[in-house]
Amino acid sequence: MEDNKIIHTHRPDLNEKVFFFGCGVTISVPLTLFIYQYTDVLLIGLDPFIIALFARVIFAPFIEEFAKVYPLFYRHGETERAIFNLSLIVGLGFGIVELFTYIFVLEVPLIYRIPGIFFHPASTAITGYGIAKKRPIPYYLIAVMLHLANNFISLTNSNPLLGSVLVVSGCVFVAWWLRKDTKEVMVS
Repeated sequence: MEDNKIIHTHRPDLNEKVFFFGCGVTISVPLTLFIYQYTDVLLIGLDPFIIALFARVIFAPFIEEFAKVYPLFYRHGETERAIFNLSLIVGLGFGIVELFTYIFVLEVPLIYRIPGIFFHPASTAITGYGIAKKRPIPYYLIAVMLHLANNFISLTNSNPLLGSVLVVSGCVFVAWWLRKDTKEVMVS
């Protein structure tokens, strides 16, 4: 006897999209800050440039890229396109909180933080694509490397905005290119 089951694909509605935006704000950001408090302890006593290099260029990309996609791992019955789109939304939530933190707490000029509003959704979508295709590690590492390049440029370049725009543009292009490969087929 054959057991034929019909499984319907799930399309996230507005409430779920708001939920995932909120995850970027309330789960991804606190998880990142929680992990940072432990990585900072590892760097006590080092030269300030070395601390910045490790904290911003090495640790931050690995921590932030994981924290942003963490809410997506429990999804089931979603299409590839839905997972990709939800990852954009989570990344946007994270990016907006980071923008406000840098501007209002750290007093960084807005112009330097605008690229992050595009970067975080795009890099999260790259990893989201990997989740949708059941290959998260290679795409997570692509997102991490783009993040690492962006942070390295911002730390070492005399004109960090120009370098950041180039890396962010590349990241957005990769995400856009990968989105074209997602389909309205359920991820099993």
